[in-house]
Amino acid sequence: MSALDAFAILRPWWFLAIPVVALLALRAAWRAAPLGNWERAVDPALMAHLARTGAVLGGRRQANRAAALAAGAIALALTGPALERQDTATFRNLDETVIVLDLSRSVTEGGNLQGVRQAAAAIAEAAGTRSVSLVVYAGDAYLAASPTTDRDSFGTTLFALDADTVPDRGSHPERGLALARRTLAEADVVAADVVLITDGDGIGAAAEREARALADRGWRLQALFVPADKPLPPGAPKPDRAALDALVRAGGGRVADIAEPGPVLDAVGTGTAQHLAAGGYGVLAYADLGRWLLLLAALPALALFRRSA
Repeated sequence: MSALDAFAILRPWWFLAIPVVALLALRAAWRAAPLGNWERAVDPALMAHLARTGAVLGGRRQANRAAALAAGAIALALTGPALERQDTATFRNLDETVIVLDLSRSVTEGGNLQGVRQAAAAIAEAAGTRSVSLVVYAGDAYLAASPTTDRDSFGTTLFALDADTVPDRGSHPERGLALARRTLAEADVVAADVVLITDGDGIGAAAEREARALADRGWRLQALFVPADKPLPPGAPKPDRAALDALVRAGGGRVADIAEPGPVLDAVGTGTAQHLAAGGYGVLAYADLGRWLLLLAALPALALFRRSA
């Protein structure tokens, strides 16, 4: 990992304050005058007399520059420049991936089941050292593999799946998503990716509610679409990519085909630090350098308290 990869901005929206500070500084430099523009309100002869007798002292434009520098440094500090902590790996138990696998007839008989298994294995590898669990569903949902970092045992479970694994006929993705949500909640997981692998069958309002519930917890719903590679069994619904796209939008993640899973693999493969930061727990993974920039802001601020001789 390069030094640039370890650097992050925790509160980037504060960058919007920097151009505002710059504009105010330019306005002050061009329009502000000594004595707060009293020279325009007082008779020139009277002002000259007051200046000769020492009754008034000229203002200092330098104060505007010092204030601008201090405000700019404070805004920069508030953006939260940070470096990834060296012990981030110790928080990997707070970051988990749940694969939710559709084993309904339209996938197992009409789709590419071998491709589905391979895509799920690729997701598990992309998760790195983080725990991965497996939920399978059709008419009902079951936890096929508890959270584990043992990729060999996970792969054994994964490639044993077939059309008879889930005895309940039908397709209820909302039950698979609900089980994934409960699994994460019981483990007190902070950051998570839930990866739904499906042909889009059965997605409705209940599934969208589950997707929003995941997003509300700071967990992201990703998806891999399974197209129909073979003639569908009688009565099986056709794949619905549009419904899957809408579901993923509600869950705040990405969607791709199982043949080209790159975008989803990239999302799952981002480091634990990025996942924690996205979930609002960046303080666990990054050392915020903003406090040191605040000390730098104090230097020009000191000039504002300098008294004239």
